[in-house]
Amino acid sequence: MIKELHQKLLNKEITATELVAEFLARAKKSGLNAFITITEKEALEQAKIIDEKIAKGEDLPAGKAGIPLLAGIPASIKDVILTEGVKTTAGSKSLENYVAPYDATVVKKLKKEGMVMVGKNNCDEFAMGGSNENSAYGPVKNPIDEKRVPGGSSGGSAAAVAADLAVYALGSDTGGSVRQPASFCGIVGLKPTYGAVSRNGLIAMASSLDQIGVLAKTVEDAEIVFNAIKGKDEMDATSITLKYENIKTLKQNDGLAGLRIGIPKEYFVDGIDKEVGEVMAEFVNRAKEKGAEIVEISLPHTEYALAVYYIIQPAESSANLARYDGVRYGQKSEIRNQKSEINLVDVYKKTRAEFLGPEVKRRIMLGTYALSAGYYDAYYKKAQKVRTLIREDFKKAFKEVDLIFAPTAPHPAWKLGEKVNDPLAMYLEDIFTVPINISGVPAMSIPAGKTKEGLPIGAQLIAPWGGEEILFGVGKALEKN
Repeated sequence: MIKELHQKLLNKEITATELVAEFLARAKKSGLNAFITITEKEALEQAKIIDEKIAKGEDLPAGKAGIPLLAGIPASIKDVILTEGVKTTAGSKSLENYVAPYDATVVKKLKKEGMVMVGKNNCDEFAMGGSNENSAYGPVKNPIDEKRVPGGSSGGSAAAVAADLAVYALGSDTGGSVRQPASFCGIVGLKPTYGAVSRNGLIAMASSLDQIGVLAKTVEDAEIVFNAIKGKDEMDATSITLKYENIKTLKQNDGLAGLRIGIPKEYFVDGIDKEVGEVMAEFVNRAKEKGAEIVEISLPHTEYALAVYYIIQPAESSANLARYDGVRYGQKSEIRNQKSEINLVDVYKKTRAEFLGPEVKRRIMLGTYALSAGYYDAYYKKAQKVRTLIREDFKKAFKEVDLIFAPTAPHPAWKLGEKVNDPLAMYLEDIFTVPINISGVPAMSIPAGKTKEGLPIGAQLIAPWGGEEILFGVGKALEKN
């Protein structure tokens, strides 16, 4: 889609201003609640600049990628990623009036490519949630069925792309927050290798798990955007330059011949939705028909992944969210006391109680408990040891296979409100995605099929560390056009 729109701009079949205006009009009319802020003025100004360059025959911005494919293409950004001069709320009332003083590195890179940002996407508060019902600005609706959730926490980004309110969007993925909403909305969602994309300017939730990812209509579009935002950044010590060592590449016109694909026996268990299982079986057969060899593998520590995640993630979140106290960051509660016996702790307590939502409070409490004296060794330290075992499982598996297939989620999108009062049921929906963040390897959800009701089901492609190239190759071969 990106390449086609780019060519239309160059051929002057459409102007960037017309294109952006069309997407803005849809975004403003949409009832999906996919945006917290729509940046109409800034978007039209940027589109005008692109039109002037095309009219004068000047080169379009090409940025790091060197190919000006993104210039004038409407995009949206999850509201946990900083955008200079534009509100960045993280879906929380505590940051309701926060205007970012600088751009995140990924936003800087996209601006150099000539990106036109149509708005900031709604998301679960501080990216904590799997349904996008935890936003302080109301839930996002699934564009396939507006009575259902779009997935979370990047639900606004996924809904915007699926409903043609943006051509592509950036999200963040800590335990599946790009891949799961991509699956629920029937689009592509990429979670890169940990460190492949700079986290500078991403509002941190769990720093050892967070990764900025891409939501797009096609694998090719996700690849184009990833190539524009990837790379080492001096502002992020955990960022890396990817090295594609010992990663199998696909030969053109050979389909998937010579490729060994692993199917983890632990991922196809009781409790998975019957239709999800059927769609995955068809997806695996599709790969086999294209020449891939299918191998059953074992990831024996998978059963502990969810428990490990829900110790490490809340622990790191409780530390990262300590800054939102009404003094350093966030709104401050008005405290009045006739005796004027108000201390700083009272301010912290009242402010955090008033401006943070229930899911955020729940995870802060869980994380603080896991890090507290007497419990650190029993919970956080032990979880980190099991994390190492989970990583080793993937390392061993990738000595046998080139790629791993798994469902993205055990169920298709559920109805709004169906699980909001049952946090454990919501957490269990992350069972197939959290091991990827724990191990740091890249994964991508692509549309694999639909239920009888027409609800999308995504298949998750998992590659070795640094294996984005093979993800894109296999994804293109298997995606349905």
